[in-house]
Amino acid sequence: MKFFIDTANLDQIREAQALGVLDGVTTNPSLMAKEGITGKNNILKHYVAICDIVEGGDVSAEVIATDFEGMVREGEELAELHEQIVVKVPMIRDGVKALKYFSDKGIRTNCTLVFSAGQALLAAKAGATYVSPFIGRLDDISTDGLNLISEIREIYDNYGFGTEILAASIRHTMHVIECAKIGADVMTGPLSAIEGLLKHPLTDIGLQKFLEDYRKGNG
Repeated sequence: MKFFIDTANLDQIREAQALGVLDGVTTNPSLMAKEGITGKNNILKHYVAICDIVEGGDVSAEVIATDFEGMVREGEELAELHEQIVVKVPMIRDGVKALKYFSDKGIRTNCTLVFSAGQALLAAKAGATYVSPFIGRLDDISTDGLNLISEIREIYDNYGFGTEILAASIRHTMHVIECAKIGADVMTGPLSAIEGLLKHPLTDIGLQKFLEDYRKGNG
């Protein structure tokens, strides 16, 4: 399972990279705005800065346009920024058209804002590299986001689609564990969800006991 971090914060990306488990980064306009990154040129430079931190990992960069021509224009510009860039395209009618266009051109894509198995099927048919079902947002409206991951996994396995399931809107560590059990190819979420995998009280207790015993014997 690949671990992506969902942020535009360079310090958090560096921290995840230093941990040794980071495979990529996802971003969106909201995350850019949260970090105070505004203006087209600044946003493009920030994408390159992220790529420079993530050694060989995919970095999803989202188009803003919602029409086919606009998405193609923006997507091609983003793809030219860096070889690690994956063009993030929304799951709308013109977005599906753009996925097919980019696929035919050899430009890798991430289909975002996916909330149903039918949408994920269309994205795979159009040649998306990644499909991003937003499980946390489904949970927010009392719908089982993890069940969507399971449905997509079954469909993709049935037909041998190469599109990778990128479980997005991860909110906590158990989301990570459950997605791994279901067979999501990738998770993307906050650094806290990844770091939560480190934690177990018995580890802390055991380490404390080892250190206490060592001090008793060694002064």
